[in-house]
Amino acid sequence: MAEIRFVRTAMLPPQEPPVSQIGAVRWVRENLFSGWLNGVLTVASAAFVVWLALHVGPWFMNAVWNAGSLAECREILAGTDGACLAVIRDRWPQLLFGFYPSELYWRPTLALLLLFVALAPALFPAVPRQLLWFSAIYPGLAYWLLWGGTLWFPVVALAGFAVGIAVFIALRPVLPLVAPFAGLVAPVFWWLFAVVPVTGLLAAVLPVGITPVRSDSFGGFTLSIIIGVTGIALSLPLGILLALGRKSDLFLVKTICVGFIEFIRGVPLITLLFTASLLLNYFLPPGTNFDIILRVVIMVTLFAAAYMAEVIRGGLAAIPRGQYEAADSLGLDYWKAMRLIVLPQALKISIPGIVNTFIGLFKDTTLVVFIGLLDPIGLSTAIRANTNWNGIYWELFLFIGAMFFVFCFGMSRYSMHLERRLKTDHR
Repeated sequence: MAEIRFVRTAMLPPQEPPVSQIGAVRWVRENLFSGWLNGVLTVASAAFVVWLALHVGPWFMNAVWNAGSLAECREILAGTDGACLAVIRDRWPQLLFGFYPSELYWRPTLALLLLFVALAPALFPAVPRQLLWFSAIYPGLAYWLLWGGTLWFPVVALAGFAVGIAVFIALRPVLPLVAPFAGLVAPVFWWLFAVVPVTGLLAAVLPVGITPVRSDSFGGFTLSIIIGVTGIALSLPLGILLALGRKSDLFLVKTICVGFIEFIRGVPLITLLFTASLLLNYFLPPGTNFDIILRVVIMVTLFAAAYMAEVIRGGLAAIPRGQYEAADSLGLDYWKAMRLIVLPQALKISIPGIVNTFIGLFKDTTLVVFIGLLDPIGLSTAIRANTNWNGIYWELFLFIGAMFFVFCFGMSRYSMHLERRLKTDHR
């Protein structure tokens, strides 16, 4: 009787996986046709995209780029459908820079390029940390490039932070409880009472400056970037402090933080902007010149900080109690525990909410049009008021929307990159 083998002794040669389980075929099957409902939605979406391309595509393909007016565009099109993108070609400097002097366009352009240099060490770990010193002085440098005037004004203003640090270091060994408060108050007094006379003295001794530019010359995307970037940079640390204050055991600190957050979140931003534009002057001393852009930046920052505080408070609430107990077991004080253990985890959890607040803040900069500042939306109205471009709509709004999409999409993609880089679990 022949021997029957139940165990194979020879290895089969390797075979290629099924085509349906690899590559594009697998992706399409799993993401577009995983079920009958998903398949119907995929087909319907594809049909809509094709319909949109057939109707909008010719409008872009027949676009006119060289024309001096809407009437000239229509003459060139001769009755066919087409976009009059000549308005973008004719008015793009105004949409980008507002009424900033054309011979000084290099200054906001240089400030924008230096912004990326200043952000690089904070956003990308591969960039040398030595560049952080440039990030620290960039706000003063950007102000000087944009508004011009004497170089000593931003230098003396930045010196206020050095004054606060010096006061804190000097008082900490003697009055440890008073030192933090004094370190915060000292720069405020410096900015209110010392900046102007010290700047005037230094400017008289060594005049160094460039051509000044008034705030009413700012507009377009330059104005939106100034308000958006400044609000984003200031609202994050302020929101962290408000979130910590709201969770504090000190009754007065918690009450102030809760009252501020709930009041700001309960009032529309447009109301705060009108307050900054109209009502704030009534509470200032006669003759006080409080720059309108500075007022808007302050209100936008406070508004974003209140929402940021709630986002970060959610991240703090998600931290297990064991992390606080671990910090206590290591003998860390409150600030070291927050800085080294709790806040890094809370901020990582809160990244989607933080970036969502940033994107909303940047888009909300268009509301300044209601208080007389000509952001891109306001400039589009001014452009359409010109007789040459009266009656044009879609081209301007599509260009403005595309520019905002580039900025907001960039922030969204970076947040996804940051989440992947900081992901430490492998579930």
